[in-house]
This record gives sequence, C-alpha cells and structure tokens, in this order.
Amino acid sequence: MPVNLSHADNINNKAKVCVIVGHGIEAITSAVVLASLGQTVHLYADLEMLEQQLQQYSFERHLQALWQMYDQQEQIISRALPSSADNLLQIYEITGEASHHNDNDSAREQRSEVALYWLFLDSIKSVWLEESWITAFNHSHQQTLPVIISGIEQLGHISALAQRLQRAWVYYIPFVFLQDGDAYSSMLNPSLWLLGEKTADSSSQHLSALQPLIKQARARHYADIATIEFARSSIMSMLATRVSFMNEMSRLADNHDIDIQQVSHIMGLDDRVGSSYLQAGWGFGGNTLPTELMQLQQSGQASRVDMPLLQSVIHINEDQKELIFRKFWQYFDGFIDNKTVMIWGGSYKSGSGRTVGSAIHPLLALLWSYNIKTLVYSEKAQTELETLYGQQPLLELVNDAYAPLVDTQALFIMSWPLNSDLDVNQINKTAQPIFDAQNALTCTQIERLVGGYMGIGRAK
Repeated sequence: MPVNLSHADNINNKAKVCVIVGHGIEAITSAVVLASLGQTVHLYADLEMLEQQLQQYSFERHLQALWQMYDQQEQIISRALPSSADNLLQIYEITGEASHHNDNDSAREQRSEVALYWLFLDSIKSVWLEESWITAFNHSHQQTLPVIISGIEQLGHISALAQRLQRAWVYYIPFVFLQDGDAYSSMLNPSLWLLGEKTADSSSQHLSALQPLIKQARARHYADIATIEFARSSIMSMLATRVSFMNEMSRLADNHDIDIQQVSHIMGLDDRVGSSYLQAGWGFGGNTLPTELMQLQQSGQASRVDMPLLQSVIHINEDQKELIFRKFWQYFDGFIDNKTVMIWGGSYKSGSGRTVGSAIHPLLALLWSYNIKTLVYSEKAQTELETLYGQQPLLELVNDAYAPLVDTQALFIMSWPLNSDLDVNQINKTAQPIFDAQNALTCTQIERLVGGYMGIGRAK
C-alpha cells in the first residue's frame, strides 16, 4: 500500500491534482488507481449516478474498500459536475483571494495545481454539449495542461475532438484492459496499454502521473489517436467474432455428437489461434462489446461500407441467448407450462454482478410467458435482479444453490463462478435435467450425472 499524503498536506505542498470528469466504472477505477499511486484526485460527476455505479459494482470489493479509504482520507474528493466546462475550469484558473467562492472546498481547489484533465465522454455528453466544452477548453488559460479523453465512439470521432482542441497535449486512452470483477488489478497491471497521442512522443513528458501504469503494462503501444481508435475497435470486434464463431460451431457440434469444449481446447493449442475467447456459451453481454459493435456498425454505415461479417456476429450473439431455452423446450417436447425451474447465475460473465446484456433476461421472459416459476440463485447479481424484477410474482431469489432443487423440474446454469466447484452429488439427489448455457460442468461431472444434460455444443 503506497504512503498517502493527506489532502491538506498535498495542498500545502502545492501538489498537483488529477481532475477526472465521469461517473462510470472506468472513471471510478481510474480515480482509485491514481490515488493508490499517491496522486490526489478531484472527481466531478453526477453524484446520484456515481453512487448508483458504486452500488451496482459492490461485487468489486477491493475497489470499493479502496474507494472508501481514499474518500475518507480526502485523496479522492468527489464533487457535483458543474453545468458547464467553463465553470469547472474556473475553479482551477481563478487565483488569489479575489474569488466569488467563499466555501473552504472551493478555496482549497483554487490553490491546487492541475496535473491533467481526464474526460470520460459517456458521462459528460448528457450534461455538456460537445461544442461548449471544446470551446471552454480552447479558451482556457491552461493550454499547456494535458487533456485525456476516454470512451467508445464511432471511428475517428475522438481524433476529430482532439484536432478541435487547440492544445498540443491531447491523449486518448481506451480501456481495452479493464476486466469486470477485477477492475482495480486489471488497470493497475494492464495486459495491454494503448495510448493515442495528438503530438507524437509527448506522453512521457506530459503524462508523468500515468507513467507507473504504462511501465507495468505487459504490452504497450503508442500511435496517433485515429489509429488507436481503429485498433481498439478492431480488438474488441475480433473478440466478439471469436465468441460468435465458436457459438456457431457449437450448433454444428450438436449434430455431430462432438464436445465443443474439447475442440476449443485443441484449437487453443495452436499458437496461431490462441485460447482466449474460444468458449462456447450463451454469447456475450456487458457494456463494452455490444457498444463497440454498435459504434463500428454505425461507422460502416457512415462510410457506406458493407460489413456482413459484423452483422453475422451480432445476429449469432442475439440468437444464441435463446438457444438454451429452445433446448429446454425440445427436451420436454413443448410441455413446459406451469413448471418450476432453478437458474444459477444472472450476470453477463462470471465474477461480475452486472446483468446488462445477459441471456438471463430473454430466458426469464420466455419462461414467464409459459407461467413457469423461476428460482434464481445469483450471489453477485442478486441486488440488480431484485431491482429489475422485484415485483414479478413468478420470480423468487434464493440464497442457497442446492436446497431449492427439490422443488424444481429443471436446472439452468448461466454464470457459475469459475473457481467454485459444482456439487454433482447434490444435483443428483433430484435427477433433473441440466441446461448448461455456460458449459460449466466438466466431462467427468457430466458422466456422473443421473439426469439429462444439455450444454452448448455438448451433451451427455
């Protein structure tokens, strides 16, 4: 744990602060990581949205604990996002005692020197008009201060923003390294650090606060902002393509009585292919991949470039989310009305508590359309599911994965923790069929099952 100066000590020493504007998980993680590196952070956000994000990401326990500690130490100071960028910049540009602000917090901030401004576009676009904040930064007296931009936009958009900003030190950082469920560690020790620079070879001099992160990255690459934008979109779309390809192959594997999981393992042994994102399942969700594909699709349309592969990736992913229900319907020959089923997991990936884009949403809707009672065990996503479906009479959120199985006729596995073993002996007590959308069971476990088993591209 780094030695942290108190906020008051930092002010007295004229320490520079990192000004972050945003309320999403990327902004929160950046604030915590910078604080852990000894920086003082002023975070401006929609405070209600910020609190909501902190609650939604309560499963990020390490991040939460550090946030609370740095907040109490005033190493991270959260403030309401001003109505305009002009108002924000004035806080740091007004000097001396001739200030219209008399409160202590404003006075402290006015004596603070800024190390950098970091803007998260998804958080500011609903509050600040693009033209207005660019004009504000262009009229700023701090043209030598670096501005970092982060966000997922259509190709070339962030590069265009950088060109409209008159200052030389503008940078783009895409969060290709952030892992939901391990946000802090994945940023502190990033797998890949991409940095777009408006002015080439300038970051080492003007982004000193971020140098420890850059140096700890397992791989790093600097280029102009437009190239980094294109690389970001290409990386994320390639990952999505790999997932959809394996899901398409899983359907063929069903017809050939082949275990797609064994095929994935074999493919991963080939260095030309690699093993990441080769697991068949219900598809991909979350915010990043779907948003990336949507923006890339819009970029293609704007450029009048047909992208049939991208369309197929999106189509396969959406259709895959209903595949496990169709297997359930076929198993019971359509006689599924009024049954009771158990569902394990609800998040869009193991380790996360977010359900955005998760297959549990279409699954629940289809099950409820047949008046099927659903018992859901999802430790990390319990709070979010309660918020979304708390009034649904056919939903019961349970705190035990195994005991309620005595009252159900089928078990769905959506997102079981990867480091938690499944107890086949407990499952076998009810001998009910398992519909494994995650392919969570091993071949040995499947062989030991008393009841039926239907996975994605694999069966008993």
